[in-house]
Amino acid sequence: MIKALIFDVFGTCVDWRNSVAREVETAFPGIDSLAFADAWRGEYDPAMRRIRDGGRGYVALDDLHRENLHRVAKRFAVSAPDSLSHVWERLNPWPDVVSGLHALRRHAIIAPCSNGSIALMTRLARHAGLPWDCILGADIARDYKPKPEVYLASCAALRLPPEEVMMVAAHNDDLSAARALGLKTAFVPRPTEYGPAQDKDLVPSEEWDAIAPDFETLAKELFA
Repeated sequence: MIKALIFDVFGTCVDWRNSVAREVETAFPGIDSLAFADAWRGEYDPAMRRIRDGGRGYVALDDLHRENLHRVAKRFAVSAPDSLSHVWERLNPWPDVVSGLHALRRHAIIAPCSNGSIALMTRLARHAGLPWDCILGADIARDYKPKPEVYLASCAALRLPPEEVMMVAAHNDDLSAARALGLKTAFVPRPTEYGPAQDKDLVPSEEWDAIAPDFETLAKELFA
């Protein structure tokens, strides 16, 4: 029985690419705002990898986003205010997400298991209308996915064994890490997360416990 669903957020629940690009275009008219968004996101994993590998102590994603913003702004020959890093708190949800989360929440606890901090996830939830029961993920584990501690800390915080928790993500590697720890898994593809030329995570790489085109369908498949 699934008693809780925990969710990847960036890409799975919200459209980071177009949301970031819109604010970048306002801040820097005339530059390629989608390229800037892609470059900013491109710094995401390398920044976290240094922490996962032990080369740096835990630093909240809010601070990594700000550091990465200035690194990318220099590359694009613009000067970015620190305040622009808060765009990650103002990302818009995919069309099915809010209604789908409400449908799922009628049957189970729902919470983010994101690399975003508690502060970031809370403000993003308020902006996007995401009806979480609580905020889980990197901040409580003091580490970043796909490290096992992040998934296990989320389960432990809910006082549930991994087999009663389902990880929902649009990224196969996220689900693979969760499955290895005993969590149930659900794949919901977001084929335009990285734009029209996206070439990864278009299809499931394994036979996940659930595969659905959107959150509303996932609710029906799990709890019909």
